Amino acid sequence: MYKQVLDPVGDSLFLSALVAMIPLATLFLLLGGLKLKSHWAGLLALLAAILVAVIAYSMPVGQALDAAVEGAAFGLFPIMWIVWNAIWIFNMTEDSGHFAVLRRSFAAISDDQRIQAVIIAFSFGALLEALAGFGTPVAITSIMLLGLGFKPMKAASVALVANTAPVAFGAIAIPIVTLAGLTEIPKEDLGAMVGRQTPLLALFVPLILVGMVDGWRGIRAVWPAALTGGVSFAIGQFVCSNYLSVELTDIVASLLSVAAMVAFLRVWQPGTPLVAESVLRRGGPLIAGAATADATHEAAIRRREGDGKDSRADVIGAYAPYVIIIIVFGLAQWGPIKDLVAKGTAEFSWPGLNILNAKGEAPSAVTYKLNWAPAAGSLLLLCGLLTMAYLRIAPRAAAHAYGRMVNQLKWATVTVAAVLALAYVMNLSAQTLTIGTWIAGAGGIFALLSPIIGWLGTAVTGSDTSSNSLFGVLQVSAAKEAGLDQTLMAAANSSGGVLGKMVSPQNLAIGAAAVGLGGQEGEVFRKVIGWSLLLLAIMCVLVYLQSTAVLSWMVV
Repeated sequence: MYKQVLDPVGDSLFLSALVAMIPLATLFLLLGGLKLKSHWAGLLALLAAILVAVIAYSMPVGQALDAAVEGAAFGLFPIMWIVWNAIWIFNMTEDSGHFAVLRRSFAAISDDQRIQAVIIAFSFGALLEALAGFGTPVAITSIMLLGLGFKPMKAASVALVANTAPVAFGAIAIPIVTLAGLTEIPKEDLGAMVGRQTPLLALFVPLILVGMVDGWRGIRAVWPAALTGGVSFAIGQFVCSNYLSVELTDIVASLLSVAAMVAFLRVWQPGTPLVAESVLRRGGPLIAGAATADATHEAAIRRREGDGKDSRADVIGAYAPYVIIIIVFGLAQWGPIKDLVAKGTAEFSWPGLNILNAKGEAPSAVTYKLNWAPAAGSLLLLCGLLTMAYLRIAPRAAAHAYGRMVNQLKWATVTVAAVLALAYVMNLSAQTLTIGTWIAGAGGIFALLSPIIGWLGTAVTGSDTSSNSLFGVLQVSAAKEAGLDQTLMAAANSSGGVLGKMVSPQNLAIGAAAVGLGGQEGEVFRKVIGWSLLLLAIMCVLVYLQSTAVLSWMVV
């Protein structure tokens, strides 16, 4: 039996926190400083975490290795299971020529890349986050941007930065529901409080995306459209989370944002659009369709990839996979169906992990949940099969697309498995708790630092839900000691956590792999880390002011 201790180094929480930071420092130094390939950086950081667990925390070697194996298993299922099937669906649309049609359809709304970044990465990505989460929006929107002519690095970084404001209410508000269950604070109160924090991010993020695409010139040129998308999303998120439904918050906000931008662009367009170089050529970039034995089918693929007028059937076919995703995920959240698929879940204690926390209870992470039916990846697999049927893609061609996906993601799979193994070792040995507890001891200034704890949790685990599981109770306990509002501090954990999503090695690997930049995660990290820290600073100031008389009227 291993019992977690928070201050194993000289009985000092400060010294223990410094030692506990070694694996994270190793990871980010190797990625951002030495530009090591992410799978090697992840594996070396995992080794550092195991050594710290065994040497500093006196965790038995066998248990440390067991924790790593469980984390790697979680990285494969459900995380990579989502990404594999999301990119498989994209590969099928690419091979059939339907993605070329989709690209032209989005260009018809606006051929300006700055506006496309907001509509696709922010507004449509928020809808995917609302329904699926766990990396799905980054995987899908980055490859959509790539198909529209964005350079791979820009497509990945834009998709990662866009995946912020909706994250706290992602996957039908699972992060909020999880936080409510752990802290015993009503989910309505937590959702309302987060809904008075993250809408501020929605005002900034579209402008940041425009700036990433075209700098200050782009912001000056298309700020009305960017603000339209951001303000409408912020209003939808605030109103729905405070007065309608926590679970439906991101669905309402994303649909309102898309509708507002489409309506606005009917009466306003930028004077000089920023068009991708490849699209400037007549017909745009061609996407090579898969060769088939069916001459008629092959001719249809070539027609879709050409420069002729798209038929109504082709346009419907291009949108069909994404409509199918929305319908399937929406139905999966409906009472009777949700109860039915929930039966396809098996839970068991991970073999060899005998761990107790400071309260003498087993951490929730020692229980592995194999939710093979309700998992987002399984639902995406179903969406892929339905896409096959609707687009009339032969089984052999679909299998070829799946095989190509596996080859595309082989190193990303290693990276995600290594990073989740690192997260589990740090969590179960209590390294992460040591860091969080040390920060929580800041007293009254804790309100300023509270979002940083959430940011750290998501940066390590890649999940706002996991961050809330790790630090939600700690935030409430620290709030009691410091005389701060408990609902505010718990919400700050989730709101700060959303800003760690873009720098999580797990999501960096997903974004890089989706656009063919496997191994260049360090470069993507350098593109987004500044925005992550800037938005985190804004959130820290907001939460601090909410804890004082200045903005106390915003607190639920």
